[in-house]
Amino acid sequence: MKGAVFLDRDGTIIELVHHLNDPADVAVIPGAGRAIADLRTAGWRVVIITNQSVIGRGKLTEAGLDEVHAEMRRQLAPSGADVDGIYFCPLAPSIKDSTVIEDPMRKPGPGMLLAAAQDMQIDLAASFMVGDTVSDMLAGRNAGCATVLVRTGYGAAYDHDAGAIDHDVADLSAAAQVILSGSDR
Repeated sequence: MKGAVFLDRDGTIIELVHHLNDPADVAVIPGAGRAIADLRTAGWRVVIITNQSVIGRGKLTEAGLDEVHAEMRRQLAPSGADVDGIYFCPLAPSIKDSTVIEDPMRKPGPGMLLAAAQDMQIDLAASFMVGDTVSDMLAGRNAGCATVLVRTGYGAAYDHDAGAIDHDVADLSAAAQVILSGSDR
């Protein structure tokens, strides 16, 4: 088994759009495609781990989510980038505290990472979780991964417990550099 790079979607790979439900609003963050391509070329599996409460709120169907992901992949393709898997949790939160695990599948719960690890034979201790929120960092920590906070999306205003962060970088391009340099915790 080998490690993987788990990526949050909104604010990490694509520009943050609150409750994204229209493929026309998908915009890959500059450099994200190249970063993903570089990680995969180096032998890393790249897996998206994303909370999609927009489904639980009735603002998007799973078929609509597939269309959003198809557009994201279309925009990644010119960089030679794609992902090995996409895991999502459709549940809407019932509380506002993003540090509380309401359901194991919803970040900050580790369920999506654990499911991907089982499906793809991934060594979580050799893996990274990259994202822009406290729930991303805690999901990675709760799954036993190293964590990388990107300052795109919500990360620009991140002011939560730094103990959940192993690396703090500008964007996904910088996160890939940290990972490719052989860094760990």
